[in-house]
Amino acid sequence: MLNDWGAETKIFPIVPDKLEAIKLAAQAALDSCDAVVVNAGSSAGREDFSAEVIGELGTVLYHGIAIKPGKPAILGYSGRKPILGVPGYPVSGIIVMEELMKPLIQKWYRTVPLKAEYCTAILSKAVVSGLKYQEFVRVRMGQVGEKLIASPLGRGSGIISSFMKADGILEIPQGREGYGAGDEVRVRLLRPTEELQRTLVAIGSHDPLLDEVSDMLHIADPGLFMSSSHVGSMGGIMAVRRGEAHIAGCHLLDESDGSYNTAFIKKYFPKGGVRLVECVGRSQGLMLAKGNPKNIKSVSDLAQNGIRYVNRQKGSGTRILIDYLCKQENIDTGTIYGYDREEFTHTSVAAQIASGTADAGMGIYSAASLYELDFLPICMEQYDLLIPDYAWDSPMVQKLLEVLKSDEFRARLDAMGGYELDKPGTVRKHFEAE
Repeated sequence: MLNDWGAETKIFPIVPDKLEAIKLAAQAALDSCDAVVVNAGSSAGREDFSAEVIGELGTVLYHGIAIKPGKPAILGYSGRKPILGVPGYPVSGIIVMEELMKPLIQKWYRTVPLKAEYCTAILSKAVVSGLKYQEFVRVRMGQVGEKLIASPLGRGSGIISSFMKADGILEIPQGREGYGAGDEVRVRLLRPTEELQRTLVAIGSHDPLLDEVSDMLHIADPGLFMSSSHVGSMGGIMAVRRGEAHIAGCHLLDESDGSYNTAFIKKYFPKGGVRLVECVGRSQGLMLAKGNPKNIKSVSDLAQNGIRYVNRQKGSGTRILIDYLCKQENIDTGTIYGYDREEFTHTSVAAQIASGTADAGMGIYSAASLYELDFLPICMEQYDLLIPDYAWDSPMVQKLLEVLKSDEFRARLDAMGGYELDKPGTVRKHFEAE
């Protein structure tokens, strides 16, 4: 980043988290450089010495600033040389460098910064923010009709992939609690609008196969991209109804007859105008800690003492399924510890179990396999794509259908496991517009 901005960089060897070692290294940097960046050690933990070192070598102006990510940053100086303490988490570090060091280097070289390009977009998913900070949220974007849609990416300080995927930055001002789904927001663009017009917007139920589809779509046509936002099946249906998505993954169980999706499409699209496209059958079940140490053998075991559950969010097809199964077993969900603990993707649920913070969660086989978890199969469900008529004839959607029908798609899903494919990419039912 520094080289891109015109600075000449000198990288010093990594030193252990010891006060004197860091102090000697920082002094060596001050002796030979015009400005110093101290990476990591900026928090308030027992082994975080950066602020103390900067204070001993010069002056600490601020330790902690009201931005997120990046709060632990340290602003200081020694003589006429600025010192920036950068948080160790990569997302925090990048934000601090972009917002604080980049303007300093531009001022040093007296260069005129390029004017940032902003646009107005519709937010696909609510974003909650603390009142104390100015927050920078990375978003994926795509154009649906006349609307630009912005889908928030993972916001953890360590999620470096959010920078690889981001098309723009949503800046939430200090003192605002966030934005709701469907709100108009101002986004700083990181990619040209021409690319956003060639981005397929997928909003709805999560499945790892969407990442495979996105990869294959871009390989088939390098000019095409895909933006996915995981808001559950009902969220996808509503996004299509509002004209904010090209496709929506859905797997909604009709408790009255055990069928999937059709009853919900009829209910929410009484005037038609959408197609239900076959995608896959997928194995849903309980993802369990490796070795199943709690000896969980059925859904009814989830109510036992000592079992920690992690759930999917309300409105997702997986949440509807587990609610239905508990009802069938006459289980009071209030007796299941962690039932109100919600995650937005199958892989997020699997990650919680793999990390040891939960013992079980409902999800799909491919997510359990990815994290090397045990898996107790419950049912084979139908996962379809809802595609509105307004997007059907677009080149992006037609290329998507080609990908779904390809032998490579079948081979990739066979390798992931837990899927049944009949005729992916074919129209299961066209709900014609009145």
